Amino acid sequence: MNARLLFGFGLLVAITASAANWPAWRYDGSGIAPEKNAPVKWSTNENVRWRAELPGPGNSSPIVWENKVFVTQADSEKRDVICFDRKTGKLLWRGGMTHATKERTHETNPYGSATPVTDGQRVIAWFGSAGMICFDLDGKELWRRDLGKQDHIWGYGSSPVLYDDLCVVQFGPGPGAALIAVKKTTGETVWQVDLPENDPPVRYDGFAGKKGQMLGSFSTPLIVKNGRRDELVLSIVGELRGFDPRSGKQLWRAEGLSPLVYASPVASDGVIVGAGGFMGSTVAIKSGGSGDVSSDRLWYVQREKKNRISTGVLSKGHLFICNMDGMAQCIELKSGIEKWNERLKPTGASGEIWGSAVLVGDNVYVVNQSGDTFVFKANPEKLEIVSVNPLRDRSNSTPAVADGEIFIRTHQALWCIGEK
Repeated sequence: MNARLLFGFGLLVAITASAANWPAWRYDGSGIAPEKNAPVKWSTNENVRWRAELPGPGNSSPIVWENKVFVTQADSEKRDVICFDRKTGKLLWRGGMTHATKERTHETNPYGSATPVTDGQRVIAWFGSAGMICFDLDGKELWRRDLGKQDHIWGYGSSPVLYDDLCVVQFGPGPGAALIAVKKTTGETVWQVDLPENDPPVRYDGFAGKKGQMLGSFSTPLIVKNGRRDELVLSIVGELRGFDPRSGKQLWRAEGLSPLVYASPVASDGVIVGAGGFMGSTVAIKSGGSGDVSSDRLWYVQREKKNRISTGVLSKGHLFICNMDGMAQCIELKSGIEKWNERLKPTGASGEIWGSAVLVGDNVYVVNQSGDTFVFKANPEKLEIVSVNPLRDRSNSTPAVADGEIFIRTHQALWCIGEK
């Protein structure tokens, strides 16, 4: 290799290494940023690098790869991926599909609520009944797949995840709910596992809702590496389940979740935690199990008087999680003992929290429906607020953090936050 090529190659490696990415919902599902520093103070006119208008509301979250930021967007019959220039917020491209058939959803859950995923070569998005679509990072469509009709009274929300050469999505909730793995290069189905949706046992405190309507899981799968094997973990109706991500073979199951699940599982130090939704229970098990591990649960809190949509983060042996009513909790990971439970006081009309938490260094970030981003210490002893940062616009999204910048999706705009 001559000197000029060597210099060019070295420059490319340096640029790639220095450009931190956020390739999926909550980075890799854990919510833990690989970097240690991010802004802790901003407002609509402080530490805002740019603000890009969006065509309409949405609950999906941004992802980041090098100089591009991606979000999903539904606009009338359009289901699109939108790409922005990371430095300026300029719209680079928009592409997707048209779905003219009306789909059921809740008024607070617009179409396009699943966050896209990227590996740096392609970006893949799932749009419910409209299907999956894949682009290269310059907006050229590579493939699309029709996975069938997704039908639930509250729509959908599970985001696709990548594992090796596979893209895995929880197709559901509703009739035909399944865990589906496709080749990320072609969209061809590699394996599929049907998921129980409509007939939870009566042991879950009699909560059954209306069959085929109120029940279901909106959880995003999580890849857990425990040293011995990789596990794909999913919170479904009534249970936590673990699968072999390469084949879809079920490895284990643990009973105890409620029959309505929004939050996704989290894992750390060999422990997996799943949280239910409406009046949800919380279950903790050891990873690496086999068969029915319900009797080997580390701890189990049944039918808490808490509604959870937000997924928490794990730090210092503790779970930090927010409930829909705006209460933040700290729970000891190994025992399930609650250490504190405090309200995050909003600056706007709604203190409800639907977006999930992310951890940057020692700080937890979470956004409420008023567009306030709370930053508090991952402190097991007490709630220690660092800052409250209002954007004065409704949000159900989860922040993305990359290379010292925070990207927040509100209903009206995509924001890039960075210290000047």
